[in-house]
Amino acid sequence: MIRLYGLLFLIDLVMLVVALIDCLSSDEDRVRNLPKVAWVFIILLFSPVGWIAWYVAGRPQAVRAGGTWRPGGGFPERERPRPVAPDDDPEFLRQIARSRRDDEDMFSRWEADLRRREEELRRREEERPQ
Repeated sequence: MIRLYGLLFLIDLVMLVVALIDCLSSDEDRVRNLPKVAWVFIILLFSPVGWIAWYVAGRPQAVRAGGTWRPGGGFPERERPRPVAPDDDPEFLRQIARSRRDDEDMFSRWEADLRRREEELRRREEERPQ
């Protein structure tokens, strides 16, 4: 019987310390139902009931994934914007290939236009009386 009481005492002591640390480390504005100071006194003075009440009625509710961002909270690692190097970005590579094809098409049109004009100049010079 003494072992059972000793075990219950140790469980109560551990839970009291964990609840006290949890209460002291939580944000003041997120604590529910009572001010944080009141919760500390309840946890310390009413040992088994105090820490049970803290977990049931005072502890801040867990923020769900994708919760609201607050200033100073930083970015969760999975949502951090990551710059992509140009050689790793497939859209950038497609855009470069498209731009290169467009430039080659324009260059070939210019060459064709230049050849046509040169031919016209040669014909005019041949047709001109001397």
